[in-house]
Amino acid sequence: MALLHTRVPPLLLTLLLLLALWLLSWVTPEFQVYHPVRFLVAGLMLAVGSYFCIAGVLGFRRANTSVDPRNPEAASNLVTGGVYQISRHPMYLGFACLLVAWGVYLSSPWLLLVLPLFVLWIYYFQIRPEEKTLENKFGQAFLDYKAKVPCWL
Repeated sequence: MALLHTRVPPLLLTLLLLLALWLLSWVTPEFQVYHPVRFLVAGLMLAVGSYFCIAGVLGFRRANTSVDPRNPEAASNLVTGGVYQISRHPMYLGFACLLVAWGVYLSSPWLLLVLPLFVLWIYYFQIRPEEKTLENKFGQAFLDYKAKVPCWL
């Protein structure tokens, strides 16, 4: 399983799951949700997800560190400010919110399977290896940060 660690870019995984939700929505019945509520929830989740993704990338850019999740060893700085004060992995949180937004918009019952699949994949194959690398690279500074800030939210 270590072969899969940090190999699948999280953005690619998110896009594939968004596509899967869309394709599955064609062949499965949808949840019956009052349209204004569905659009409101989807819009809010889209806004929240976009915020976390953009703020996460901007935080990395400001710190002049690598944004490439496939190579956590390239991190030159430990980013703990901005959105990273409330989530250690705001971009992954943002991707999860985007999946929720799309699933709610499509009224797809498959969201109930796709979202946990995404969270488990990201946790085991991305977050754990990343955090091990950051712990090795930044030592006690990362451990202190990890103790103060939750993984997701």
